[in-house]
Amino acid sequence: MDKAVTASAVDPLRMTDQFVDRHLGPDQAQRQAMLDTLGLKSLQELVDTTIPASIRLARALDLGDALSESEALEELRRIADQNELCRSFIGMGYHGTLTPAVIQRNILENPGWYTQYTPYQPEISQGRLEALLNFQTMVTDLTCLPLTNSSLLDEGTAAAEAMAMAFAMGKRKRNRFMVSADCHPQTIAVVQGRAEPTGIEVEVCNVATADFANGEYFGLLLQYPTSDGRILDNRALAAAAHEQGIEVICAADPLALTLLEAPGSWGADIVVGSTQRFGIPMGMGGPHAAYMAARDGYKRLIPGRIIGVSRDKAGKTALRLSMQTREQHIRRDKATSNICTAQVLLAIMAGMYAAWHGPDGLRAIAQRVHRMAEALRRGIGQLGHDVEDGPVFDTIRLRPVGLSTDEVQARCAEARINLRAFDDGSFGVSLDEATTISELQTLLSIFLVDQTATANLDDLHTDADADFAPGLARTTDFLTHEVFHRFHSEHEMLRYLHRLQSRDLSLVNSMIPLGSCTMKLNASTEMMPLSWAEFAQVHPFAPASQREGYKELFDRLEAALAEITGFAAVSLQPNAGAQGEYAGLMVIRARHRDRGEGARKACLIPVSAHGTNPASAVMAGMKVVAIKCDESGNIDVENLREEAAAHADDLAALMITYPSTHGVFEETIREVCQIVHDHGGLVYMDGANMNAQVGLTRPGDMGADVCHLNLHKTFCIPHGGGGPGMGPIAATEELAPYLPGHPVVQDCGGAQAILPVSAAPWGSASILPISWLYLRMMGEEGLRQATSVAILNANYMAHRLSEHYDILYTGRGGRVAHEFILDVRGFQKSAGVSVDDFAKRLMDFGFHAPTMSWPVAGTLMVEPTESESRAELDRFCDAMIMMREEIAAIEDGSADREDNLLRNAPHTLEEVSASEWTHSYTREEAAFAAPWLREHKFFATVGRVDNAFGDRNLVCTCPTVEELAASTGA
Repeated sequence: MDKAVTASAVDPLRMTDQFVDRHLGPDQAQRQAMLDTLGLKSLQELVDTTIPASIRLARALDLGDALSESEALEELRRIADQNELCRSFIGMGYHGTLTPAVIQRNILENPGWYTQYTPYQPEISQGRLEALLNFQTMVTDLTCLPLTNSSLLDEGTAAAEAMAMAFAMGKRKRNRFMVSADCHPQTIAVVQGRAEPTGIEVEVCNVATADFANGEYFGLLLQYPTSDGRILDNRALAAAAHEQGIEVICAADPLALTLLEAPGSWGADIVVGSTQRFGIPMGMGGPHAAYMAARDGYKRLIPGRIIGVSRDKAGKTALRLSMQTREQHIRRDKATSNICTAQVLLAIMAGMYAAWHGPDGLRAIAQRVHRMAEALRRGIGQLGHDVEDGPVFDTIRLRPVGLSTDEVQARCAEARINLRAFDDGSFGVSLDEATTISELQTLLSIFLVDQTATANLDDLHTDADADFAPGLARTTDFLTHEVFHRFHSEHEMLRYLHRLQSRDLSLVNSMIPLGSCTMKLNASTEMMPLSWAEFAQVHPFAPASQREGYKELFDRLEAALAEITGFAAVSLQPNAGAQGEYAGLMVIRARHRDRGEGARKACLIPVSAHGTNPASAVMAGMKVVAIKCDESGNIDVENLREEAAAHADDLAALMITYPSTHGVFEETIREVCQIVHDHGGLVYMDGANMNAQVGLTRPGDMGADVCHLNLHKTFCIPHGGGGPGMGPIAATEELAPYLPGHPVVQDCGGAQAILPVSAAPWGSASILPISWLYLRMMGEEGLRQATSVAILNANYMAHRLSEHYDILYTGRGGRVAHEFILDVRGFQKSAGVSVDDFAKRLMDFGFHAPTMSWPVAGTLMVEPTESESRAELDRFCDAMIMMREEIAAIEDGSADREDNLLRNAPHTLEEVSASEWTHSYTREEAAFAAPWLREHKFFATVGRVDNAFGDRNLVCTCPTVEELAASTGA
């Protein structure tokens, strides 16, 4: 045949495993019925009556047609296969590890764990909270410091947070911060980037010869062991620093701490690090849970989330988020951190890794790694090379003798091995849990000068001294709690994990209708590649030639996100939404300074903005100027105009969320952006609400200059109980040169890049295939349809509920965007029912509460997403309507104002099955008020939690059996 066979694009020949209709909840008939309810003929008519014509996209996005699920996986497999799986002994905070299969299968790959929301509602989050309390207990034990939180983003940013804590502890009276040159280079760079806009001067030096006595330093950062593997006795150094009022911060390897003296024992005030090597794959740099521990004096300053032990209304032990939970939403520009997303899923995995191995298992792993490092060092020395003296844990540094650098690197390439190459011609070799005897032999063979020479591994091992000298060797016990001793058989661990999972409400149970949080489908197909070795086992600092697959993934995802947002360039580095905010503002700041306008520091922020917005602005060295909102919840344009004019000489930026945080497409968005530009400022758009924009409108077309994107919201990376997240930024051509770079990897960032905002060059790279698959399987038409259905679902629910509740804000034609606010404030007066009572009673109906008291105190913000079916939307509406009827019963006096269904919720199984029942309503009304609850009922495992008690009696580690017994009266 001389003619190519052509395939028709007609539907009968398409693959049958199309994804779009699996992602969208309502089918075509349900959508039409919902449109009929709204008096509309089509989705397009809904879009036309909701989104201002001036910003509607006039053309289709250039994203191509959708692939089927099998086709998309096949294409991604081709991309993944371009990554060369070499063995990396680079270290620098990233190590090979062995993920226990029981943890991988039952946590990482289990939607019951990865689709949970942040545990702000503790009564339906007790399993996850216990898992995180295990993590905190592990951290306090290993560091010997009493206070810890339930994870941070990565080691570099954790070190930067620790610096900010120490600065605040010293009341900002001193502004110099000393960093040991022995720290990881990426940590140094992140700290330097974070310090500069806040007026902190960072001095990187040899701390052993530093002069502390000048009275200018407030903090000191050490690496333990050092980046090149040395173990230093820091006791005298810490004492000298303390004499001068200097806070000592230590970045420590948690596996090394099973053998080495804990930093809290030798004088560290704050300890940070990464738990990556506790069973979390390297994944090209993330996601990995960082940890932070501190002395008790930092109780009010430690960022992020602290899991604390409290009690419920019956006195039963109950866990909750303690202290400054969501502190940035309360204190705004006075907050000590902008952290919102953490790395909860990975912290849970790390904590379970510790429970699986226990103290003896972790110590055995560490001892084996240490013995191998000592054996390798002795062997390298016997081969005639220079090896640094002194104690090491897992890393040696050597200088080849008789071999050139090029020869060593050529042998490494042939053996498919990566080592760390220093600028002075020396090499670093970091061993890990996954290192085999064969690999150790290969490493020795690479450094053979005389091919007839030998190094007997058995002799080297026999001679190796696995113990550390007094002063360095650990003297304190760790992981003594029973949770680290009970679950070493797979049966026991499996049952424990599922026991905890059953105490948590997630998307596997029901809809989670949180406004601004976009809890949409995290499809199984999207999640599968997380376990592929080609993505999971790549070191972030591997040579570029070994990560060609990742490069293609990055390039294609960046291009798609640029097209979706209408911008010129994208940085994938920020690994959380709030970090994307910070990165976007730092890029704006860099542009102003480059133009000689560094005095521009005023940042205009509407009063309705996310609390992370003002916190991020302060971190970026800006001054927050509040902008009023009008009665409809929109930006007060005249107030904006006045403030922009008043700050014409120092206006840096406007931070705006679109659609607004009130769930409305504001008609004035173009005018707003133009006002800011006319006065010399740039516009940052918060991308939290991109789920209402994709395919229908674009930030770049409205006049924004940079925006961040929550990939863990709009683009289907799961929330994971509070993380991982990803917050890439997209920017105009003018700002593209300033996108963040990296000190280790050169093919990252713009030509005039700002310092990195994350430890890894591309943030949490291993979860990016999730968003890539989502975009590839949806295609342009599917994405536009998804956004339209998200708006449809929200308007359908708002319409149904508007007969029973006031909808606080609406836009043109009475429409809402993809979310809406229910005003429940009046019921406090009429029935004594608060917004908290709504949240707790919804648990009895099997639902998570909508977003509470934000952006308006005492209200509920509902976002259904496009992934929920009409049946699920109706169930939630029915629950809300039934609660309104329960309130009506209080209002007319037929139900008691104190002893009623809402004030006593949630009702636990233990309570409704008890022999004694003293309430004025029935057990059935309490537990089975709706018909669907007879088919499946999710019970909260504790009653309403006493928040005040938990804050007054802060306990952030696992309670003992005796303490539990005492709290329950047993």
